[in-house]
Amino acid sequence: MCAPRLVNLPALRDEEQLWQSGCRLVAGLDEAGRGAWAGPVFAAAVILPPAADIAARLEGVRDSKQMTPNQREQWAEKIKQLAAYWGVGEASGEEIDCYGILPATRLAMQRALQACGITPAHLLIDALRLPEVNIPQTALIRGDQRSLSIAAASVLAKTARDAWMRAQEERYPGYGFAAHKGYGTARHRAALERFGPCPLHRRSFAPVKRVTG
Repeated sequence: MCAPRLVNLPALRDEEQLWQSGCRLVAGLDEAGRGAWAGPVFAAAVILPPAADIAARLEGVRDSKQMTPNQREQWAEKIKQLAAYWGVGEASGEEIDCYGILPATRLAMQRALQACGITPAHLLIDALRLPEVNIPQTALIRGDQRSLSIAAASVLAKTARDAWMRAQEERYPGYGFAAHKGYGTARHRAALERFGPCPLHRRSFAPVKRVTG
């Protein structure tokens, strides 16, 4: 009999240490779509209030990859209601091709911070740093499984990007964007080979290059 798969539950240990040191505005940041073949990369920033009950009220929030689409949609609305501040940003496929995926991801995160409408005192980021942002920050490996703020940001980034990709289905029929959201599935590869790339495709990515080259 197989042992049940353990799910890492995000907590507020990192946030609480910062709150206790006087940093009351701690933003968690994460991205969605970094590995996709098409569409923008999205990022979100979430600043949770330093309230005693916030962890209990967001108890169902996980790394977005560990949640079903329905769970993500339901929790996204609750996160927006309970967060002190939140924002979503994106970098387009053209920007990804021009600057590279890592700089474009950082650009999306900067735009998410700007969308918050306030400057945080500290940033908790899933495995990245933002050298262009003059705010104290901590890169956390597997941050979306460790930090509740980052996990909440992962949910907002994922739901925003999924909604954007679903909306492209009518503009670019035949690619299956509503189903795979631009990621590298067998259906997506078959559509690329049949129709060639559309304006959403990242021309600098190897699977797309092979079709155009």
